[in-house]
Parts: sequence; structure tokens; C-alpha cells
Amino acid sequence: MKSDGKPGAADRGSGTGAVPGGPTGFDDLDHRLIHALQLDGRAPFSRIAAVLGVSDQTVARRYTRHRTRGALKVLGLPGAQAVGEVQWLVRVQCAPDAAVAVAEALARRPDTSWVSLMSGGTEITAMCRAPDSDHSDVLLLQKLPRTPSVIGVTAHCRLHQFFGGPQGLINKSGALTGEQIARLSPPPPDPAAAPVTLTDADRRLFDALARDGRTPLAELATATGWSPTTVRRRLTELRATGALYYDVDYDLAQFGYGVMVALWLSVEPARLAAAGEAMAAHPEVGYACATTGPHNLFASVLCRDVGAVYRYLTTRVAALPGVRAMESAPRIRHLKGPGPLFSAAPGRRR
Repeated sequence: MKSDGKPGAADRGSGTGAVPGGPTGFDDLDHRLIHALQLDGRAPFSRIAAVLGVSDQTVARRYTRHRTRGALKVLGLPGAQAVGEVQWLVRVQCAPDAAVAVAEALARRPDTSWVSLMSGGTEITAMCRAPDSDHSDVLLLQKLPRTPSVIGVTAHCRLHQFFGGPQGLINKSGALTGEQIARLSPPPPDPAAAPVTLTDADRRLFDALARDGRTPLAELATATGWSPTTVRRRLTELRATGALYYDVDYDLAQFGYGVMVALWLSVEPARLAAAGEAMAAHPEVGYACATTGPHNLFASVLCRDVGAVYRYLTTRVAALPGVRAMESAPRIRHLKGPGPLFSAAPGRRR
């Protein structure tokens, strides 16, 4: 569900409120640093510094300060399709007095990527992962319906991702120039690469990277039992196939975003690709995918306030091709984002 940034030229004056103004905890250099890390989370500080035109020490100091206070973290995460996983968007309807407990239980599960409590306090939206389609029913059909106070469960298989994963809102911000982006961007994954079968050592590697995508090679070597050289080679291999990507997790409030809304759109099948690609380009959209079910296009939208949400829905969404129906639900509590669950994690994006 995946970053935010400062306004770009295309965003100013749009009236949507997608990119907030006013003081935040991040300045222009921080925006550029976050954009650089979104492009390559393990890029050496020396290379980032050279591209940004500042000293190595400045980059390291900025990153360490934000990382230490919990405002910024780099995560190394598995690319679902490249590792053969199937992802499900799950909507759980609960009795009001049970929704928080059910959401917290879902957040503790290792097979959920993010978990949010939506408007009204009776619906939970979560992204669940299964190693393949044969195992998708374990959580969806067996355990959730048996949970006390769960009224209903619907699950929608993610068919295609239009925006998200290694891409974040910071990529749309204009924080870096095209030349800077080219210097920092790794080669794109091979779309024809076969799904990667992860070994136990690979899973230990991903466990460490999910906690900190910039974990030093020596620590990754200890976690996996490999040599540092083998770790470096395996990181390159996994990145080249799309099995590994880096994401930046940060405090939404530091960018001034006050509202996240989940959108479920019903789009004519012949226009689904066009609508999804158009939505992926919207500066407000942090995640967009095609799914099964009557609402076949899902998106996470971030705005400054509810007025900006209204303007977004009545301008950009209203102009999408083939939209037959729309359902929207503001998020009232975010329990889990990308990466593992931490007991004291601050509010995060997406």
C-alpha cells in the first residue's frame, strides 16, 4: 500500500491539496534524500551526497537523525510477483466493540503487509500474502470467519499493480531532477525473469532487511551464514529479478498529510488499464492496483484535509475513463505498514 514529498511544478495550483504547504519536520534537502533512498535504499551515502551536491557527512547526519527519532526508515521487501506470492485485499466487517482487537490480531500476523481501521470503526482493510494460490484460503476462509464478532469477510485478489512497491509519492514530487534520478536509479528488474524460489537463508536475509534495509553486510552475513561477498552478490541477484525492492517508511505528519482515503472503483473492463494508469499518475495516489470483484480498481489516496479529498474526487477521479461506481472510506487508524510490526511504531504513510 508504499512515499510523499514536496510539491512539484505540476502539483502547484492544482487545488487538490495533494502536496501540503507550510513548515514540516523535513526541509528540501531531506526531501531529496528521501527521494534518493526511494530510488536505491542501499546506495552509499557518498554516492547520494555526490548527486545531491553536499558532503558525505551531511547526508549521514541527516539520515541518522531522522532514523534515530523514528521519522524515517529504509525497508528491504520482497516483490510479491517475483517470489511467486499471491496478494489479497481483505475487507473485514466487525462489531464496533471488536474491530480494534481484530485489527491488532491481523497486524500481528506475519502474512499481512498492512492493516488499517477504516471510517466508522467497523471495517478493517488489510493486504494479506499467500505463498501461492493453494494456500490463500488459510486466513481468508478458515480463520477470519471463525473470529468472534466478525460479521463478514470479502477478499479480492490483486491482479496488477499500477503504482506502489518501489514507487512512492516522493517519486512524483520533483524533489530530484531527471538527471539526478538517472544517476541514482538501478537498472529496472527483468520482466521476463522466472519467479525466485527463496531459500531459508534468503528468508533470514529478508527478515533482516525488513527491519532495516541498510543493515550492514557484516550483520547480514551473520544472519544468513553467508560471507559478505555472497550477501552482496545475492542482493544484486534478488534486485535484478524484482524479488527485492527498497521502500522508505516515514511519518506522514512530517509531510503535512492529514487524510488517507481508500477508494474502490468499479471500472468498465475495456477501460480498466487506462483508468489504472491514469490514476497511477495522480500526485495524490500512493498505491493503485487492479483486483477481482465488483470494485476492480483500488487506490490509497493521501491529501491534506477532507476538503482536498472532495476536490480530488470531483476533479481527477471524475475524469477517469469508464468509472461506473465508487466507494470511499477514510482511514481512522493505521496499525501496520510495510515491514514487520513494531510495538511502538509511529503513524506511517499509506
